[in-house]
Amino acid sequence: MKNILKYLVVVCVFFLLSCTKVIDVDLETAAPKLVIDASIDWIKGTTGHEQKIRLSTTTGYYSTTFPTVSGADIVITNSENAVFSFVENPGTGEYICSDFHPVIGETYALKVVLNAEVYTATETCIGVPDIENNIEQNDKGGFGGDEVEIKYTYQDNGNEANYYLHRILSPVSVYPDYKAKDDENSQGKMMQEYFSDKDLKAGDKINIRLYGISRRYYDYFRKLLAASGAGSGPFQATPGSVRGNIINQTHFENFAYGYFRLSEVDVKDYTVQ
Repeated sequence: MKNILKYLVVVCVFFLLSCTKVIDVDLETAAPKLVIDASIDWIKGTTGHEQKIRLSTTTGYYSTTFPTVSGADIVITNSENAVFSFVENPGTGEYICSDFHPVIGETYALKVVLNAEVYTATETCIGVPDIENNIEQNDKGGFGGDEVEIKYTYQDNGNEANYYLHRILSPVSVYPDYKAKDDENSQGKMMQEYFSDKDLKAGDKINIRLYGISRRYYDYFRKLLAASGAGSGPFQATPGSVRGNIINQTHFENFAYGYFRLSEVDVKDYTVQ
Protein backbone atom coordinates (compact mmCIF):
# COMPACT_ATOMS: atom_id res chain seq x y z
CA MET A 1 0.00 0.00 0.00
CA LYS A 2 2.81 2.38 0.90
CA ASN A 3 4.50 1.70 -2.45
CA ILE A 4 1.27 2.46 -4.29
CA LEU A 5 0.90 5.78 -2.45
CA LYS A 6 4.50 6.73 -3.25
CA TYR A 7 3.89 5.89 -6.91
CA LEU A 8 0.77 8.06 -7.04
CA VAL A 9 2.60 10.99 -5.44
CA VAL A 10 5.45 10.75 -7.94
CA VAL A 11 3.00 10.57 -10.88
CA CYS A 12 1.08 13.63 -9.60
CA VAL A 13 4.26 15.68 -9.14
CA PHE A 14 5.51 14.74 -12.61
CA PHE A 15 2.15 15.71 -14.11
CA LEU A 16 2.16 19.09 -12.41
CA LEU A 17 5.73 19.83 -13.48
CA SER A 18 5.03 18.80 -17.06
CA CYS A 19 2.13 21.26 -17.17
CA THR A 20 4.24 24.19 -15.98
CA LYS A 21 4.50 26.92 -18.61
CA VAL A 22 6.28 30.28 -18.49
CA ILE A 23 3.90 33.05 -19.49
CA ASP A 24 5.28 36.33 -20.82
CA VAL A 25 2.82 39.17 -20.37
CA ASP A 26 2.64 41.39 -23.43
CA LEU A 27 2.99 44.82 -21.87
CA GLU A 28 2.48 48.06 -23.76
CA THR A 29 5.69 50.07 -24.04
CA ALA A 30 5.40 53.83 -23.87
CA ALA A 31 7.48 56.06 -26.11
CA PRO A 32 11.02 56.49 -24.71
CA LYS A 33 11.60 59.50 -22.46
CA LEU A 34 14.89 61.30 -21.95
CA VAL A 35 16.66 60.62 -18.65
CA ILE A 36 19.23 63.20 -17.46
CA ASP A 37 21.49 62.00 -14.65
CA ALA A 38 23.16 65.27 -13.66
CA SER A 39 24.61 64.33 -10.28
CA ILE A 40 27.61 66.50 -9.44
CA ASP A 41 29.54 64.89 -6.57
CA TRP A 42 32.39 66.78 -4.93
CA ILE A 43 34.26 64.20 -2.89
CA LYS A 44 36.09 65.73 0.05
CA GLY A 45 39.82 65.95 -0.44
CA THR A 46 39.54 66.36 -4.21
CA THR A 47 39.24 69.42 -6.43
CA GLY A 48 35.92 68.28 -7.86
CA HIS A 49 37.10 69.29 -11.32
CA GLU A 50 36.23 65.93 -12.94
CA GLN A 51 32.46 65.59 -13.33
CA LYS A 52 30.14 63.52 -15.50
CA ILE A 53 26.55 63.81 -16.76
CA ARG A 54 24.81 60.82 -18.34
CA LEU A 55 21.98 60.87 -20.88
CA SER A 56 19.83 57.83 -21.63
CA THR A 57 16.20 56.97 -22.34
CA THR A 58 13.58 54.90 -20.62
CA THR A 59 13.03 51.43 -22.04
CA GLY A 60 10.69 48.43 -21.89
CA TYR A 61 9.86 46.63 -18.64
CA TYR A 62 11.81 43.48 -19.53
CA SER A 63 14.88 45.29 -20.86
CA THR A 64 18.07 45.18 -18.77
CA THR A 65 19.84 48.00 -20.59
CA PHE A 66 19.11 51.69 -20.96
CA PRO A 67 19.82 53.19 -24.42
CA THR A 68 22.36 56.01 -24.31
CA VAL A 69 21.78 59.40 -25.92
CA SER A 70 24.40 61.21 -27.99
CA GLY A 71 24.56 64.58 -29.69
CA ALA A 72 23.59 66.90 -26.83
CA ASP A 73 25.18 70.22 -25.90
CA ILE A 74 25.51 70.49 -22.12
CA VAL A 75 26.76 73.37 -19.98
CA ILE A 76 26.56 74.37 -16.33
CA THR A 77 26.82 78.05 -15.38
CA ASN A 78 27.46 79.53 -11.93
CA SER A 79 26.20 82.85 -10.51
CA GLU A 80 29.22 84.70 -11.92
CA ASN A 81 28.40 83.40 -15.44
CA ALA A 82 31.41 81.09 -15.55
CA VAL A 83 30.54 78.34 -18.04
CA PHE A 84 31.56 74.70 -17.61
CA SER A 85 31.14 72.61 -20.76
CA PHE A 86 30.43 68.87 -20.73
CA VAL A 87 31.72 67.07 -23.84
CA GLU A 88 30.56 63.58 -24.78
CA ASN A 89 32.89 60.64 -24.81
CA PRO A 90 31.78 59.67 -28.34
CA GLY A 91 28.95 57.17 -28.51
CA THR A 92 28.68 56.58 -24.75
CA GLY A 93 26.05 59.05 -23.61
CA GLU A 94 28.55 60.21 -20.96
CA TYR A 95 29.42 63.91 -21.03
CA ILE A 96 32.64 64.90 -19.25
CA CYS A 97 33.88 68.16 -17.73
CA SER A 98 37.48 68.40 -16.48
CA ASP A 99 37.49 71.97 -15.14
CA PHE A 100 34.35 72.20 -12.99
CA HIS A 101 34.64 74.46 -9.93
CA PRO A 102 32.36 73.42 -7.04
CA VAL A 103 31.65 75.93 -4.25
CA ILE A 104 29.46 75.21 -1.23
CA GLY A 105 26.40 77.48 -1.24
CA GLU A 106 26.88 78.49 -4.88
CA THR A 107 23.87 78.28 -7.22
CA TYR A 108 24.34 76.59 -10.59
CA ALA A 109 22.19 76.42 -13.73
CA LEU A 110 22.12 73.38 -16.02
CA LYS A 111 21.31 73.66 -19.72
CA VAL A 112 20.92 70.67 -22.02
CA VAL A 113 20.18 71.21 -25.73
CA LEU A 114 19.06 68.10 -27.60
CA ASN A 115 17.15 67.79 -30.87
CA ALA A 116 16.33 71.53 -30.85
CA GLU A 117 14.79 71.29 -27.37
CA VAL A 118 16.20 73.04 -24.30
CA TYR A 119 16.14 71.47 -20.83
CA THR A 120 17.10 73.54 -17.78
CA ALA A 121 17.40 73.24 -14.00
CA THR A 122 18.92 75.18 -11.11
CA GLU A 123 20.31 73.89 -7.83
CA THR A 124 22.63 74.87 -4.97
CA CYS A 125 25.79 73.00 -4.02
CA ILE A 126 25.22 71.54 -0.54
CA GLY A 127 27.98 70.82 1.98
CA VAL A 128 28.22 67.80 4.28
CA PRO A 129 29.93 67.07 7.65
CA ASP A 130 32.72 64.53 8.06
CA ILE A 131 31.93 60.94 8.95
CA GLU A 132 33.65 60.34 12.28
CA ASN A 133 36.53 57.83 12.28
CA ASN A 134 35.25 55.79 15.21
CA ILE A 135 33.02 53.37 13.26
CA GLU A 136 31.66 50.72 15.64
CA GLN A 137 30.90 47.07 14.93
CA ASN A 138 28.36 44.89 16.74
CA ASP A 139 28.28 41.17 15.87
CA LYS A 140 24.87 40.77 17.51
CA GLY A 141 23.07 43.61 15.77
CA GLY A 142 20.07 44.00 13.50
CA PHE A 143 16.43 43.49 14.49
CA GLY A 144 16.96 39.84 15.38
CA GLY A 145 20.31 40.25 17.09
CA ASP A 146 21.93 37.85 14.62
CA GLU A 147 23.51 40.27 12.14
CA VAL A 148 26.86 42.00 11.81
CA GLU A 149 26.10 45.68 12.31
CA ILE A 150 28.18 48.82 11.91
CA LYS A 151 27.39 52.28 13.28
CA TYR A 152 28.88 55.52 11.99
CA THR A 153 28.30 59.07 13.21
CA TYR A 154 28.52 62.66 11.92
CA GLN A 155 28.01 66.09 13.49
CA ASP A 156 24.93 67.99 12.35
CA ASN A 157 25.10 71.77 11.92
CA GLY A 158 22.68 73.23 14.45
CA ASN A 159 22.45 76.60 12.66
CA GLU A 160 20.42 75.34 9.72
CA ALA A 161 18.08 72.61 8.50
CA ASN A 162 20.09 69.84 6.88
CA TYR A 163 19.28 66.92 4.61
CA TYR A 164 21.46 63.91 3.91
CA LEU A 165 21.70 61.01 1.50
CA HIS A 166 23.38 57.81 2.69
CA ARG A 167 24.80 55.26 0.23
CA ILE A 168 26.34 52.01 1.48
CA LEU A 169 27.90 49.41 -0.79
CA SER A 170 28.92 46.00 0.54
CA PRO A 171 29.81 42.58 -0.95
CA VAL A 172 26.49 41.12 0.25
CA SER A 173 24.31 43.69 -1.55
CA VAL A 174 23.38 43.44 -5.22
CA TYR A 175 22.74 47.17 -5.29
CA PRO A 176 23.89 49.97 -2.97
CA ASP A 177 21.71 50.62 0.06
CA TYR A 178 20.27 54.17 0.04
CA LYS A 179 18.55 56.26 2.68
CA ALA A 180 17.49 59.92 2.76
CA LYS A 181 17.46 61.57 6.19
CA ASP A 182 16.79 64.98 7.74
CA ASP A 183 17.86 66.53 11.06
CA GLU A 184 14.40 67.57 12.23
CA ASN A 185 14.74 65.59 15.48
CA SER A 186 18.54 65.83 15.75
CA GLN A 187 19.26 69.53 15.19
CA GLY A 188 22.88 70.24 16.12
CA LYS A 189 23.44 66.76 17.54
CA MET A 190 25.85 63.96 16.71
CA MET A 191 23.80 61.92 14.26
CA GLN A 192 24.23 58.20 13.77
CA GLU A 193 23.42 55.67 11.10
CA TYR A 194 23.37 51.86 11.09
CA PHE A 195 23.92 49.16 8.47
CA SER A 196 23.63 45.43 9.11
CA ASP A 197 23.41 42.13 7.29
CA LYS A 198 23.54 38.53 8.49
CA ASP A 199 25.82 37.55 5.57
CA LEU A 200 28.61 40.00 6.38
CA LYS A 201 31.84 38.30 7.44
CA ALA A 202 35.33 39.26 8.55
CA GLY A 203 37.32 40.85 5.75
CA ASP A 204 34.31 42.24 3.88
CA LYS A 205 34.83 45.86 2.82
CA ILE A 206 31.99 48.35 3.24
CA ASN A 207 32.00 51.66 1.35
CA ILE A 208 30.06 54.48 3.05
CA ARG A 209 29.14 57.72 1.28
CA LEU A 210 27.39 60.65 2.94
CA TYR A 211 25.97 63.37 0.66
CA GLY A 212 24.70 66.83 1.51
CA ILE A 213 21.44 67.40 -0.36
CA SER A 214 18.79 70.09 -0.69
CA ARG A 215 15.27 69.85 0.73
CA ARG A 216 13.91 69.55 -2.81
CA TYR A 217 16.15 66.61 -3.58
CA TYR A 218 15.35 65.01 -0.21
CA ASP A 219 11.63 65.06 -1.07
CA TYR A 220 12.28 63.79 -4.61
CA PHE A 221 14.52 60.95 -3.48
CA ARG A 222 12.08 59.71 -0.84
CA LYS A 223 9.39 59.51 -3.52
CA LEU A 224 11.84 57.72 -5.81
CA LEU A 225 12.66 55.13 -3.14
CA ALA A 226 8.98 54.54 -2.41
CA ALA A 227 8.15 54.12 -6.10
CA SER A 228 11.07 51.81 -6.82
CA GLY A 229 10.90 49.60 -3.73
CA ALA A 230 13.47 49.99 -0.97
CA GLY A 231 14.90 46.50 -1.47
CA SER A 232 15.82 46.82 -5.14
CA GLY A 233 17.67 50.12 -5.22
CA PRO A 234 16.30 53.39 -6.63
CA PHE A 235 18.03 53.42 -9.99
CA GLN A 236 17.06 50.11 -11.60
CA ALA A 237 14.08 51.68 -13.35
CA THR A 238 12.69 55.16 -13.72
CA PRO A 239 9.24 55.33 -12.05
CA GLY A 240 6.81 57.12 -14.33
CA SER A 241 5.22 59.11 -11.52
CA VAL A 242 8.43 60.66 -10.13
CA ARG A 243 9.71 63.78 -11.88
CA GLY A 244 12.74 65.81 -10.90
CA ASN A 245 13.70 69.47 -11.25
CA ILE A 246 14.59 69.45 -14.95
CA ILE A 247 12.20 71.45 -17.19
CA ASN A 248 11.79 71.34 -20.96
CA GLN A 249 11.67 75.04 -21.89
CA THR A 250 10.77 74.30 -25.52
CA HIS A 251 7.91 71.82 -25.06
CA PHE A 252 6.87 71.63 -21.41
CA GLU A 253 4.90 68.40 -21.87
CA ASN A 254 7.96 66.59 -23.26
CA PHE A 255 9.66 66.51 -19.87
CA ALA A 256 12.79 64.58 -18.97
CA TYR A 257 13.26 62.29 -15.99
CA GLY A 258 16.23 62.70 -13.67
CA TYR A 259 17.57 65.41 -11.39
CA PHE A 260 20.22 68.11 -11.31
CA ARG A 261 21.99 67.79 -7.94
CA LEU A 262 25.26 69.17 -6.52
CA SER A 263 26.61 67.58 -3.34
CA GLU A 264 29.73 67.56 -1.23
CA VAL A 265 30.42 63.92 -0.37
CA ASP A 266 32.36 62.32 2.47
CA VAL A 267 33.62 58.78 1.90
CA LYS A 268 34.71 56.17 4.41
CA ASP A 269 35.75 52.54 3.93
CA TYR A 270 35.35 50.00 6.71
CA THR A 271 36.61 46.42 6.86
CA VAL A 272 34.49 43.99 8.88
CA GLN A 273 36.48 42.57 11.78
